[in-house]
Amino acid sequence: MTTNHPAPQPVTVIGLGQMGSALAAAFLDAGHPTTVFNRSPEKARPLVARGAVHAATVAEAVTASELVVVCVLDYPAVRALLEPVAAELRGRVLVNLTSGSPGQARAEAAWAAGHGIGYLDGGVMTTPPGIGDSAHMILYAGGPELLAAHRPALAVLGDPVDLGADAGLASLYDAGLLGLMWSVFGGWLHAVALAGADGVPATEFTGVAVRWLRTVAWFMTAYADQVDAGEYPGDDATIDVQVAAVGHLLHAGEERGIDDRLPRLHLELMREAVAAGHGGDSYARIVENFRKAPTRR
Repeated sequence: MTTNHPAPQPVTVIGLGQMGSALAAAFLDAGHPTTVFNRSPEKARPLVARGAVHAATVAEAVTASELVVVCVLDYPAVRALLEPVAAELRGRVLVNLTSGSPGQARAEAAWAAGHGIGYLDGGVMTTPPGIGDSAHMILYAGGPELLAAHRPALAVLGDPVDLGADAGLASLYDAGLLGLMWSVFGGWLHAVALAGADGVPATEFTGVAVRWLRTVAWFMTAYADQVDAGEYPGDDATIDVQVAAVGHLLHAGEERGIDDRLPRLHLELMREAVAAGHGGDSYARIVENFRKAPTRR
């Protein structure tokens, strides 16, 4: 018995920097007829050698496929490329994987709606080598029905995560998740430096650290409920206890000549909460420090 599978959907990719080229390559690897465009035509040559069709103009590129993916330097570059071909884009679906702000994404969605163009804004949560691996997320916002209709094609780039109808949410999540990443990297590198001062290899320490992050994720899930409720019961570990723990970290770092700026930032936030009378609350209370952070020049 044979099963009929739909033919891979034709797609267009506009912008062939490192990320755009990776997107186009993933579509080609999955068997999608792929049209590509870049202002510098030479960037298309490796993809053409793999079977892509090189469009000579933006208009030719967007009319080649119902699904058009754009990934360029910034949102002004998107508008400069696509404004002249708005009529050709009408009735098609534009997937914007360009990095930008929530406000820019919402403005682009409004522009697309005004021209009868379906619009999805995306946040790529990996680097180019991770494209094509379902272990990595690509965030989408602005049109759940469009994502549902084109999920098979977009899923070849990475696991599609639907954030709903607000086109600004992919950029907002992207910014927040990058901040989380840098904080995790900073804490890990500080810990690696601390352990390394006693001769512990980074690879050895990291094996234990990765396991610890599973417990940290468990705490985050519990704390998220507290943040949403605005209530911070100190039934696991109070801020007072955490202040003492940071003291141990600072002492260990001082003995080993390790830079203490990062743990001192955490200590400053905790002390602010204690001074405000919240020492008996959970660490999740620190979210209020960020919400009320003073304006810095």
